[in-house]
Amino acid sequence: MTMSHCLVSQKESENMTVKINSLEVENVKRVKAVVIQPNENGLTILGGNNNQGKTSVLDAIAWALGGNKYKPSNPYREGSVNPPNLKITMNNGLVVERKGKNSSLTVLDPEGNKGGQQLLNSFVEELAINLPKFMESTSKEKAATLLQIIGIGDQLMLLDRKEQEIYNERYQVGRIADQKKKFAEEQIHYADAPKELVSTFDLIQQQQTVLAKNGENQKKRENVQRLQTQFDYETQEVERVRHQLAQMEEKLKITESDLATAKMSAQDLQDQSTTELEQNIQNIDEINRKVRANLDKEKAEQEAEDYLNQYKELSDAIDLIREERMKLLENADLPLPELSVKDGELVYKGQQWDNMSGSDQLKVSTAIVRKLKPQCGFVLLDKLEQMDMITLNEFSQWLQQEGLQAIATRVSTGEECSIIIEDGYVTENKLVGGGTPPQQVKPTWTKGAF
Repeated sequence: MTMSHCLVSQKESENMTVKINSLEVENVKRVKAVVIQPNENGLTILGGNNNQGKTSVLDAIAWALGGNKYKPSNPYREGSVNPPNLKITMNNGLVVERKGKNSSLTVLDPEGNKGGQQLLNSFVEELAINLPKFMESTSKEKAATLLQIIGIGDQLMLLDRKEQEIYNERYQVGRIADQKKKFAEEQIHYADAPKELVSTFDLIQQQQTVLAKNGENQKKRENVQRLQTQFDYETQEVERVRHQLAQMEEKLKITESDLATAKMSAQDLQDQSTTELEQNIQNIDEINRKVRANLDKEKAEQEAEDYLNQYKELSDAIDLIREERMKLLENADLPLPELSVKDGELVYKGQQWDNMSGSDQLKVSTAIVRKLKPQCGFVLLDKLEQMDMITLNEFSQWLQQEGLQAIATRVSTGEECSIIIEDGYVTENKLVGGGTPPQQVKPTWTKGAF
């Protein structure tokens, strides 16, 4: 196969939704010989009891299209002398075969040009042939897959990181705010304490001023006593020394005048008590302890209020980031209407993965797989017996609506099954226009006989 032919084939596959037209499987695990032409759109359910070869068919498809990393650990059917033989015809004309002792891969385009695994990888999405890998991943892994394919994973990651940083900061601020508030509430408040600390120096100064004034008053009292003594003495002298009467009388008049003045100055004097100041000086430490306690309480209350305000600001910042995330998701090219990502998890119709119906889980998974590689028009599903008929019908209708093909297995032989497999053979084909193709190997046993 020339490079130009390969490129042409690859280009053609990219321009159409690639599906499986037919598959032929021989001697793979439990499959003896199976030929199936699945529905182009909607569900093709491979039914049957356990250990009849249903899952082996899916494993064979995955191996044929996905490469040797999907090769079963023991692909040879037990008891078979012939090696596995796989042939899948795609709707783009490619024929994929694995046959021979080494199960060699051959890929042929409609012109007979050869290709290889690289050509298959151009339109086969890995999760399409291994959908359980996606469905069994964690909620955050599913969300990460979706975000990466719509191209906003990195942006959301930065927003989430920023939100987490602010959230952590807010948490610490909130914790400190609670501690500060609790501490402030536990602080004692003294209603009788002054607003500001009392200065010992100021009180002592006041005391000294009062004591000085009282000293002046005492001097005045002492002056009165001195003058009274002098008056008494001089009176005696007048009586004793009459000859000096004239002189002494004049002196007496002067002294009498001074005495009158002194009495008048001292008669209304009132000494101030220093008892209160002395008491205040003694109690100043207690007063200041109460003042400091009140100041500490006010500071604690203010700090608590500051941290609460900071908490509110951080909450507003988180809200803005969440709004930005919503706008980013609203403008993103999502695989399904009503599919989004919230808090790092997939949300569909308002429900997280574990609350989605089985049908919605299948829709979301299939839609994301299609988004990963739009030209891959099929998926493989195992163990659909977990789904009720309503879920199956809803999912099948959605597949038809979307133009997608799903090949699935179900432990059942009911009417919902398109193909019934028993002992490695197709025993019933209900596909439209179906029936067992001529090249199918017919079972050689009769039902009920061993």
